[in-house]
Amino acid sequence: MVLNEVVTTVARWSLRLLVVVMGAVLFLSLLVAASVLALAWGIRLLWARLTGRPAMPWVMRMDPRHGFSTVYRSTARWTSHTASKARSSVSRLGDVTDVEPREIR
Repeated sequence: MVLNEVVTTVARWSLRLLVVVMGAVLFLSLLVAASVLALAWGIRLLWARLTGRPAMPWVMRMDPRHGFSTVYRSTARWTSHTASKARSSVSRLGDVTDVEPREIR
């Protein structure tokens, strides 16, 4: 009974240690990524000051209307063109003769 408790305790603490180490690795990798971005921004700002240009911020230009129109246009393309094409192909495939109907058992 004592050995079972020891093994359980060791497994529990090793799992906890593994989770803490994985969290530390994730935190440190995010910290390094943020530091690299901050360093790149600092170098860019320094270069802008040295050359006398204004430092433009990094922005993500996104207009919600543009995303909606892109999706709307893509579905309109597929629905109108494909539907008319499907209707024309059904009329051509109406004369299939190589299929023999069988009884369902």
